[in-house]
Amino acid sequence: MKKLHLSALLILTTFLAACATTSPPPTIPDQTIKPKVALVLSGGAARGFAHVGVIRALEQEKIPIDLIVGTSVGSLIGAIYAHDRNSFELEWTAFTLEKDSIFDYGLFTAFTGMGLAKGEKLEEFVRTKIPTTNIEDLKIPYAAVATDLNLGKRVVLNHGSVVKAVHASSAIPAIFEPVQHQGQQLVDGGVTDNIPIDVARELGADIVIAVDISENVENHNITNLVDVMLQSVNIMFNENVLSHRHNADVLITPAVGKVAMLDFTKKKQCMQAGIEATQKAIPEIKEKLAAWRPKAATTGKSEIR
Repeated sequence: MKKLHLSALLILTTFLAACATTSPPPTIPDQTIKPKVALVLSGGAARGFAHVGVIRALEQEKIPIDLIVGTSVGSLIGAIYAHDRNSFELEWTAFTLEKDSIFDYGLFTAFTGMGLAKGEKLEEFVRTKIPTTNIEDLKIPYAAVATDLNLGKRVVLNHGSVVKAVHASSAIPAIFEPVQHQGQQLVDGGVTDNIPIDVARELGADIVIAVDISENVENHNITNLVDVMLQSVNIMFNENVLSHRHNADVLITPAVGKVAMLDFTKKKQCMQAGIEATQKAIPEIKEKLAAWRPKAATTGKSEIR
């Protein structure tokens, strides 16, 4: 009996020792966790039609878009797509957009206000194309980037009025009057951040696909005051992009450098340039998506998403 007790004690001791020395099973990454993919659309006036082509190509390749962040024309194209997530509707809407759809120049405004245009036409265009009132209700999380004219700081608009956010983000200084919104006097986001990659990161993006349409600021057809102001702004925006674009995981650069800021006659050319540039970038995008691993898989710590 005593031998039986000793044998049982020996078995129990061996079992406990084995439990103490056995390593815990390795953590298997949760394959259901997907990266949050952000699409960042830069400013560039009429060149922004290239963004339409980019979105169409991404949609055709079933590349997920979980967040859209845009500046200036990027905020406009981004908001239209975030509304119904349909690239064909976006393309149709873009083809209806003309210079007169958004610029309401007036001598009275120029002499008495703080810009050549009030932006009322721009707001009406956005209102008719995007029935959704508030940013929070768009189908894709969205943010427009503007600039606080008084403080000289970047402003991220990701709640409240869609119309006002797009207007503020697109209010090119001296061309449009500043926009009073959410207690601030706002102008074009390109003044502080024309390719808001950092904003996408701050909003939780794991992978950032950015579209730069600021290529080539050369312009030898400057004949009036508006041309001077637009070219000056274009130069400033381009310098802004150069210091930020390297932060993207994938950078798409449509060949639209020969399209003037206000040339609305080359819509199809810009869209095609966006499609072609994106198709070239698809292998890199898919590689980034395949290589991505959640932080929990690389650090061994739990991840809060």
